[in-house]
Amino acid sequence: MSARRAEVGDEVEYAPGRRAVVTDIRGGEYYLRSPGNREWPVRDPGALTVKRTRAERVAAGDLW
Repeated sequence: MSARRAEVGDEVEYAPGRRAVVTDIRGGEYYLRSPGNREWPVRDPGALTVKRTRAERVAAGDLW
């Protein structure tokens, strides 16, 4: 996956081996959620690595 800014619906890596989905961007602040967890704000959106775009997740039938 190329280095690009995460968008709503993208699956991202926010720490080594830790993945979540971008659920919202409010006032420039990114929010993530992973299965079984509440949504939380991201302190450094520039550190997010896009692993799968929303379109890739839709194509794979993997929306959670």
